[in-house]
Amino acid sequence: MISTVVWGTGNVGRAAIRAVDAHPGLVLTAVVVHDPAKHGRDAGELAGLDRQLGIAATTDIEAVLADNPDAVVYAASGDIRPADALADIVRAVGAGAVVVTPALYALYDQRSAPPEIREPVLAAIESGGGSLFVSGIDPGWGNDVLPVLISGLGSVVDVVRCQEIFDYSTYDQPDSVRYLVGMGQPMDQLPPMVAPGVPTMVWGGQVRLMARALGVELDEIREDVQRLPLETTVETATMGSFAAGTQGAMRFEVQGIVAGAPRIVVEHITRIHPACAPEWPTPPNGSGAHRVIIEGRPRIEVTVEATDEGGNYAAGGNATAVGRLVGAIDWLVDAAPGLYDALDIPLRPAAGKLGRNSHAS
Repeated sequence: MISTVVWGTGNVGRAAIRAVDAHPGLVLTAVVVHDPAKHGRDAGELAGLDRQLGIAATTDIEAVLADNPDAVVYAASGDIRPADALADIVRAVGAGAVVVTPALYALYDQRSAPPEIREPVLAAIESGGGSLFVSGIDPGWGNDVLPVLISGLGSVVDVVRCQEIFDYSTYDQPDSVRYLVGMGQPMDQLPPMVAPGVPTMVWGGQVRLMARALGVELDEIREDVQRLPLETTVETATMGSFAAGTQGAMRFEVQGIVAGAPRIVVEHITRIHPACAPEWPTPPNGSGAHRVIIEGRPRIEVTVEATDEGGNYAAGGNATAVGRLVGAIDWLVDAAPGLYDALDIPLRPAAGKLGRNSHAS
């Protein structure tokens, strides 16, 4: 059994604990938390399971890494603390662990990552013998292996488009929704998520990764952003009121330009209420979905809907992304130490998982 640590117990960490617990080849040996109020609580409780797992969460990172775990699922956020996340991950890799994480956007396509991020990781791999695999939480498979796989079904491929379409009123991250994405904020205030260069920083690696898989050279990466206000004030169950005239919907594209035209596109379409921007694409269920569209011959469209934690679509997206990461751990443990990306990691069937019941609530 592969001893595995989950570091962080937010939206991603909860799903990671459940995924490790359900995996037949992994054993959860520790859970790291930053909030002292979570110290000592059972991992099963923190993950929303209906049973105790017998693992008490701890804030003592030093002690956890001193036990030499085989693997670490780094689920702490890198959105607003990228330098801290990099330092944490380098520390775990340097301790000899296989680390999987969505936290370091620059390493989605590790070959194009800036030296100040890539080189500390490579040095930790060299000194400690660990490995690192980074894949997105938005979700990574929706912007790398799924579109690449589907593209192979076509005779002619003109455009590869990856969409995330969500009603953010179901997403239990008020600070991110209001202040990072800008929902409910004045229209003359540009949200940090779409400040010039930020979309490319976050999703450009996935565009480059798909270009590499498809064998094309990018001329450049462009950004396109559209924002619309709420016509009326709306109330949400989880985050309260969003006032008329403030941002109610946002749509942006990160476009990989090939021969002067957008050919590889990662697109996000988000709303705080379905009444805003009804002319934009909507998910079939009204709440959330991921979609890949191959424009060409034939035209191919695949929509993926996933739910978790009582039917929540945002939680479902997190869980599938975590499934890809956790499902790669045993392969990485058997592979040579290194820095890996989504094109290196094979698609993994649910071997040994069919019919297993993790008793998740």
